[in-house]
Amino acid sequence: MKADPTVHSASSKRNYTLQLLTVFVGFLVFGFSENIKGPAIPRIQYDLRLDEMQLGTLLSLNSLGYLLACTFTALLIRKIGIKAVSLLSFGSMAVSGIFIFLSHSYPALSGSFFLMYIGNGMLEIGLAVLGARIFVKNTGTMMNLSHFFYGLSSTVAPLLSSGLMTVTVFGHMLDWRGVYLLILMLSVIPMLPAFLGKFPGDATLSEDRIPLSAISRDPVIWLLVAVLSFGVISELAVGGWLVNFLEKAYGWQTPAASGMLSAFFLCFTLARLALGPLTDKIGFALSLILFSAFTGLCTFAAILWGEPGAVLFAIAGIGIAPIYPTVMALIADRYRNGSDTAITFVVTLIGAASVLGNYFIGVITGGIKQLFSSGQEDGIGLLRGLQAGYGFIGLCALLCSVSAYLLYRHLKMRGQLM
Repeated sequence: MKADPTVHSASSKRNYTLQLLTVFVGFLVFGFSENIKGPAIPRIQYDLRLDEMQLGTLLSLNSLGYLLACTFTALLIRKIGIKAVSLLSFGSMAVSGIFIFLSHSYPALSGSFFLMYIGNGMLEIGLAVLGARIFVKNTGTMMNLSHFFYGLSSTVAPLLSSGLMTVTVFGHMLDWRGVYLLILMLSVIPMLPAFLGKFPGDATLSEDRIPLSAISRDPVIWLLVAVLSFGVISELAVGGWLVNFLEKAYGWQTPAASGMLSAFFLCFTLARLALGPLTDKIGFALSLILFSAFTGLCTFAAILWGEPGAVLFAIAGIGIAPIYPTVMALIADRYRNGSDTAITFVVTLIGAASVLGNYFIGVITGGIKQLFSSGQEDGIGLLRGLQAGYGFIGLCALLCSVSAYLLYRHLKMRGQLM
């Protein structure tokens, strides 16, 4: 007896819906977990009595968990499949929320964040690989759409975090520990579609895959590493440093500073929703040049203009938003049978760059602060230090644009523009 094609079609649509839910809701949770730290960082710094150097070190050391996850996630996907890896990553993020809630010392918090970043790293690789496998048409548009959900939750996260920290439950204020617990427990929600769905590509024969040795010899992959390293530093550092900058440099209150971070992510989110089709139309490499340059120029203009130009920090989100998904789309198109290997290779190296980026921002801020501080002018020293540290974020955006230009020239000379 032949199988009913309508039943097969309905089953395929149901499974694709579960795949989309895993990707979209997964990115939604990912955005929350990454960007509630903006308003929380000053509170963590106050409660644990950390200086700027320790703060930068905390963010950098915890990024090592993300970097570690990147090194083994592709192998884990090949061994146990994306489904199991997705469940494991969501589960570890939920558990890390419990540990953060129980953390009352610098070492304990560092260990808890380390676990959270392991979950984040596994999740990012898993979602990127799944997206590369299921988005075979209009890749740039669909990659930007999936990352739109990251931007959506990132927009809400700072305001939600700031608001929840003042909420009292059973006579106790939630503070930053309670916020992390509540938000990270949301990781349980996307575990349901991940558990019910079937995931493509795990059965691909090893001889059909592009080997790591071949990928690592391709100059394009190294140019993509450069583009994404500078782009990711410029993107992710905003979540950790913008609220801190506005509060300490301009004396803004937490709700106002958190509102500006949310405005950044609003621009970021709308850009991913609107600019995805544009990347497919004008080409991936050219898009990377234009968008990252826009962000770098906006960031430096905001710093030089001073407090009246603070809105440019938010507008800068328009340019940096499409960088990551556009690079993922380029990888998906160029390395169709080796996307998991290529994505892991790139994301592992940019993880190292992210660690160094946060560390450098802390070092630059602290160093310039000391250089300009003397007697009654400590406030000027802090302002100059914060400006220099945030200027490094803008510099990375411009270096991302330069790297994208080198990528564009390389691909154009070989007739390989996509």
